[in-house]
Amino acid sequence: FIFYMFVFVSAEHPYRHLIDSLEDGRIKFFNPQKLKDPRYDKLPLSIRVLLEAAIRNCDGFYTKEEDVQNLLDWQQQQNKAEVPFSPARVLLQDFTGIPAMVDLAAMRDAVAKHGGDPSLVNPKCPTDLIVDHSLQIDYSKCTDTSLKNQEMELIRNKERLQFFKWCSKAFKNVNVVPPDVGAVHQVNLEYLSKVIQVRDGLIYPDSVVGTDSHTTMINGLGVLGWGVGGIESEAVMLGQPVSLTLPQVVGCKLVGSINPLTTSIDVVLGITKHLRQAGIAGKFVEFFGPGVSQLSAPDRTTIANMCPEYSATVSFFPVDQVTLQHFKKTSELHNRNSHFLHRVLFRLDLSEIDQRFCLNLPVIEINLSSMVPYVSGPKRPQDRVTVSSMKQDFQSCLDEKVCFKGFHIAKEKQETRVPFLHCGQEYQLAHGSVVIAAVISCTNNCNPSVMLTAGLLAKKAVEAGLVVKPYIRTSLAPGSGMVTHYLSTSGVLPYLSQLGFEVIGYGCATCVGNTAPLPEAVVDAIKQGDLVACGVLSGNRHFEGRLCDCVRANYLASPPLVVAYAIAGTVGIDFEKEPLGLTSDGKEVYLRDIWPSREEIQQTEEDTVISSIFKDLRERLEKGNTFWNNIECPDSALFPWDHKSTYIRSPCFFSKLNKEVPAPHSIEGAHALLFLGDKVTTDHISPAGSIARVSAAAKYLLSKRLTPREFNSYGARRGNDAVMTRGTFASIKLQNRFIGKSGPKTLHIPSGQTLDVFEAADRYQRDGVPLIILAGKDYGSGNSRDWVAKGPYLMGVRAVIAESFETLHKNQLVGMGIMPLQFLPGQNADSLELSGKERFTVTLPESLSPRQQLTVKTSQGKSFLVTALFDTETDVIFFQHGGLLRYVARTLL
Repeated sequence: FIFYMFVFVSAEHPYRHLIDSLEDGRIKFFNPQKLKDPRYDKLPLSIRVLLEAAIRNCDGFYTKEEDVQNLLDWQQQQNKAEVPFSPARVLLQDFTGIPAMVDLAAMRDAVAKHGGDPSLVNPKCPTDLIVDHSLQIDYSKCTDTSLKNQEMELIRNKERLQFFKWCSKAFKNVNVVPPDVGAVHQVNLEYLSKVIQVRDGLIYPDSVVGTDSHTTMINGLGVLGWGVGGIESEAVMLGQPVSLTLPQVVGCKLVGSINPLTTSIDVVLGITKHLRQAGIAGKFVEFFGPGVSQLSAPDRTTIANMCPEYSATVSFFPVDQVTLQHFKKTSELHNRNSHFLHRVLFRLDLSEIDQRFCLNLPVIEINLSSMVPYVSGPKRPQDRVTVSSMKQDFQSCLDEKVCFKGFHIAKEKQETRVPFLHCGQEYQLAHGSVVIAAVISCTNNCNPSVMLTAGLLAKKAVEAGLVVKPYIRTSLAPGSGMVTHYLSTSGVLPYLSQLGFEVIGYGCATCVGNTAPLPEAVVDAIKQGDLVACGVLSGNRHFEGRLCDCVRANYLASPPLVVAYAIAGTVGIDFEKEPLGLTSDGKEVYLRDIWPSREEIQQTEEDTVISSIFKDLRERLEKGNTFWNNIECPDSALFPWDHKSTYIRSPCFFSKLNKEVPAPHSIEGAHALLFLGDKVTTDHISPAGSIARVSAAAKYLLSKRLTPREFNSYGARRGNDAVMTRGTFASIKLQNRFIGKSGPKTLHIPSGQTLDVFEAADRYQRDGVPLIILAGKDYGSGNSRDWVAKGPYLMGVRAVIAESFETLHKNQLVGMGIMPLQFLPGQNADSLELSGKERFTVTLPESLSPRQQLTVKTSQGKSFLVTALFDTETDVIFFQHGGLLRYVARTLL
């Protein structure tokens, strides 16, 4: 601990007197208790983390003494005061990380062009970039499945990997985790998170912002963190704090006992439903109560992961002995110091926590004993269905008109069965037939208990003589090598493989649309019968058409239920009354016959999930792999862009950049590029899956002499602005009211032609016409992707007018200089009788202020007010600079 002795704190630091020490003065930290302020004892735990960070980073510029006082006065200032937060680190995955790093490389070029030192462009905040989203399932059910998929991943993405390798060498404070190690959230949980961090001789609580929507998982370990857009993450990387309105905090008291048959995912979905109904959008949730002690660290992280689904910012669990025991497995840090630090900062007495919540916070009480097994679907994660009523619910989905749950299949066609041949044997498909069953590298897999339950279920199923039909696209993509390790150590991996759930590699695959094509005979049968075929996966993203275009119904389920439905071959089964299958001698086997007991699961977990498993992961991280280690990259401060590259291009965000801040520029005579409805997701705005052969992006790649086999995915090409701009609004599920049917098309209003969205935008830009987008409620829900803002920006979109916005996406629009404008309460495009074909003018005042109302005038003589959703003065500043990137670049000129 010698390095702890060198504490770098300015003599002018206003809170230098709060520095305290542990272990005979060798370990230093800022101790907020030395303020002797009675308000501190009443602060929620998550607000204490924000307070400590504000005290430690108080420099009078980004963070001021006023901010510290606002945090102490949280009870009066919540939902009012704007406060900064400087997290301990930034977490990037490669899909969203590559555009961030490309932007920094381009920013170096801009700084050098203006005579500055490009080497000054470095992340000031430690940044970890995990290469995990480029894995595709090219091979399954063959020898060396995992190895073959990994080889294809590395060959396909060589250009990107060379760029990442350059980043790891050229930029300070950047750590790149190579491919074939694990999914970003898994690596964060198992390796990167430390409870405490040490820098500049100070020890302080770990905290993180990440560009992956699952960053919130880390709150389950008492580490404050949430997802941000790629644009915001770049600002944090460069030393800018995250700016947020001081949040309200809601207590969630857990009581009761968990049913032995209820998995963590059932608890997650149950809590999600309760909190979604509670109306806690934008708030912090803190869990407490006697039920918390029943939850393991993986249980807590699984619950914390789902907070974007109920619109909370974070779901925070207190640091306790369960947390510290987890870190003894995953970290080499001296947990004695972690315990001292958190005892001083947080006071771990649970009775005190209970009392404080009851006295100072609104409380939602949830009884864990009320949780029963659920799945979610067929189109949205919030549409929960009890497993016991699944058969009946699917039938009602067939009956209902087309909507968030319905498919409107005529009664006379609901019994349709289509025979087909696969590998020389005849099978039949019907409505509800399962064709994709994926235990994927997503957040729920981090919980060893549910994965082991799936493995033990598979073992019992194989021993009973049950099988999975070979045409079902089964896969197992563990979150990291740790999962494979304990599945193998426990002896269940061979049984999963025997049912078709082979390890296909490490990274996101099915969840981001990278499923291998279904057998042609299966696709033909689905189309012939117009069947509602099903996918079942253990993730938390399953929007319609995301897994595969021809699979209309997709259900989220726990890993053991994924295995169970795969064996059944249909979602139209009542597990209580109908058998999964027959043994070789004709005996019926029910799910209850092969479901492992809670005691069996816990014993297996205890015997296999040990510190040696995490040690193996650390070794994999530190060693890398041969391909990665042998990649050569340039040794230069500026990246030598290859103009022939179709993966990495220098974007044009810094063109015409100068030191002066431009004057406010009103939107005059804009056309609506799109006229959208409710629930437009980030998948609709910027798809992450494969590139359709008839898309604008495909036309561009074909012009570069690439074959369709070489297209790769949108996610893999996020470092190329030409591809990503053409991919904006390229979803086949986009519902544009100008067109009246789904697809990536829009109306070019002056000519009356129906064009690809990109082609229409390109024509408008050539004619010098600004653009807006009209939308309904919840615009921009879903994953955090910076191209959902960058793409519209490069298309020429100046503003989005919607009934409501998903908060993260709204921030991304501001970060790119696009105005998020909200209709006044009770108003929308229909109530204002807008056709969308008018021309729109939005006049900006010389001085903008947060939440200012602006007037929109149309070419038809109508006028209405909208609210400019600039929540803070910082938002206004970013917008005036033309976006966050240009603001940061100007600070370096």
